[in-house]
Order: sequence, then structure tokens, then C-alpha cells
Amino acid sequence: MNKLIITRWKGAILTLLQSERETLQIDVEPDGDQSILGNIYIGKVSNIVKNINSAFVDIGGGQTGYLSLSDDFLYYAGNRSSDGKLRQGDEIVVQVERDAVKTKAPVLTGNLNFTGRYFVLTSGKKQIGFSSKITDSGWKQEIKPYLEGLKDEDFGIIVRTNAPGASKKELERELMQLKEAFRRVMDNAKNRTCYSLLYRSDPSYLTGLRDSLKASLEEIITDEPDIYEAVKSYLACYQPEDLKRLTLYEDGLLPLGKLYRIEKTMEEALGKRIWLKSGGYLVIEPTEALSVIDVNTGKYTGKKTLRDTIMKINLEAAQEIGHQLRLRNLSGIIIIDFIDMEAEEDKKALMERLKVIFSKDPVKTTLVEMTKLNLVEVTRKKIRKPLYEQVSQI
Repeated sequence: MNKLIITRWKGAILTLLQSERETLQIDVEPDGDQSILGNIYIGKVSNIVKNINSAFVDIGGGQTGYLSLSDDFLYYAGNRSSDGKLRQGDEIVVQVERDAVKTKAPVLTGNLNFTGRYFVLTSGKKQIGFSSKITDSGWKQEIKPYLEGLKDEDFGIIVRTNAPGASKKELERELMQLKEAFRRVMDNAKNRTCYSLLYRSDPSYLTGLRDSLKASLEEIITDEPDIYEAVKSYLACYQPEDLKRLTLYEDGLLPLGKLYRIEKTMEEALGKRIWLKSGGYLVIEPTEALSVIDVNTGKYTGKKTLRDTIMKINLEAAQEIGHQLRLRNLSGIIIIDFIDMEAEEDKKALMERLKVIFSKDPVKTTLVEMTKLNLVEVTRKKIRKPLYEQVSQI
């Protein structure tokens, strides 16, 4: 069972998702300076660059985002009707799909998404889709006609992993809330001025609460009274069944940060070297273009053959790499240099283990291939900033 810990750390709001054995995920958000990820604006097209198939859209406050010209789901603000041609100066409704990362501008989309615990309501594709992690085909066949009766032609529905554990009453309540948010944004877009913020996403500590697996969340703990009240209000509105899990920590003798070793946890999550139980270790190096992970034998002194030793360390490293990608929120291209293996069957076994490990990541992670140089290529979807960059901004 998991606990969600929310506290203040070095002038930021820190959210940790912890299992009984380890910290699974960390988010850091400057206090009072919330990420714009998920926000919806009326933006103005400032430039169209056809040779890179993109438009740059000013969303106000000195921020410009990147919009692909292949984006077919555009709503124009005011009374401008769509003729299929985007022009400089057009005012359009856009959502921040990916945070700005280092020198890269935020990525925008015209496909508006409203995310709940059970559904994503989308203005783009109008059909009903299911998360690939939902494997119960009988439940999907049963629920799809029910959802067809609740949707209309203006939006589509993506069913999230938590949905099979909810009652139809819970599902209907959330869908009505998402539909109301969608209608409100579209109505406001007709009357608001350019650069208006039409929809503000929840802070990361609330999205962490929303996105946690329902069956695994045991407790929500904070030592900050204002955050406690914010979480309580959110739960009362969107997840009333979880109100009983919320606790305000008030032990003055043992601070929350000490109880959960927050300083040590952050030091380890930002460190370059990670030791494995076997005595081997990983070296993690994020760069501008990609992240590199090197696997080393280190202090391992086992009595097995060299082949067995290498396989043991590589398999242990694979498990820890899956954990570190989520913990540090590493994304984009990731290159892993495992200890070289001679036997093809060992290479195949390692790749199969990695597939299983990455399939459990809540963020889409794709195992690409092992190259001729025995480097494993992985891609992980970019959504939020990596942890080291989040911390650098506080």
C-alpha cells in the first residue's frame, strides 16, 4: 500500500509517493508558482514556420509555445470560423500539453483534455478509448454501451486505469464534472480577451492524488494546515471516498521530514551514483539531448561464474533503472549501457525483463532495441520536467 506525503521543502511544495519499501515518485513545485502544464489559454499565433511544420503561439506573460500544424483540433476564439488554414494573428484556444524543458518551449495542442481519476474527456477524437493497462475485456464490453449513453458528439472519452474499480455512480459523477468544465471553457472562449487563462490545472500535489492507483492508496499525510484544507476541499468534491485517508500530521517532537527521511531521499534521488544490493552500481547522467545510464560491477564479490555474475547484476540493475526513471521523471531518449553479455539468450532474457518492468510505469515507456554495441535504447514520454530541473528552479 502507498502513502502520499505532502510537505514544504526549501520554499517549494514537495509531494512524495511512497510504498512500504521505497519512494516511487517525487514532484517539486515552487510555492505560489504553479506549473502551466494542462492550462488552457486563448493564444495568438505569432509566427508560422512551414519548414518545421509548426506555429508559435503567444499565450501571454512573455510565454510562447510550440503548436504542430498537423494539429487538426483547433477552436478559434470569438466568432472566427474554421476554414482549415491557420494564419498569423489568429486567436485560438490551446492547452499546454508538455512543460517547457530547459531551452525548449512548452508544447501546445488544440485537442483539449480534461483529466479526472477515471476518465480523460477529450475534444479531439470523439470515440471511447481505453487505457492499454485495462486488460479486462469483459468489463470493457459491459461499460462501453453505458458510457455511450453519457457522452455526446462534442467530445470523446478515454477510460483510465482506475475506472474498473469504481461504481457506475462514481463514474457518472466524474464524467458530469468533466463535461461541465469543458462547456465552461468553450463558453468563456467566445467572450474572453486574448491571452485569457480559461482553465487552470490543479497543482502537482493534487494531480498526484488524482493519478494514484485507487486500490493502492492507503494514506494522505501533510503537516501544512493550508495544504490540508486544500486537499480536503478537493477530496470532498472529487474523491469523497478518500476523505477518511487524509491526515494532518501534528507531532512537534518528530517532524514529518524526519519521520520520512526527506533530506536523505532527495539527496539519493538527485545523486549521480546509485548502489545496488549486490555491490554493483548505476551512474545516471542527464544531458540536454538524452539521459545516459551506465551499469557497473562495483564491489560485487560473488562466487558465481562470470556469465552468471554479469546476468545477476544486469537484471538487478534493470529493476532499479525502472524505479529511477519514474523517481527522477527522466524522459525523452534514454541510453542504457549494461555490462556486456556474450550469450544471445542472456540478452533476450534481459530485454524481456525490461519490457515487463517498463509496462508498469504510469508514463508511457518504450523499449526500442539493443544496438550492435550492446546499448539499450529506451524512450519515455515527456510530460513534466525531470526532478533535477524542478529542484533547480526553487
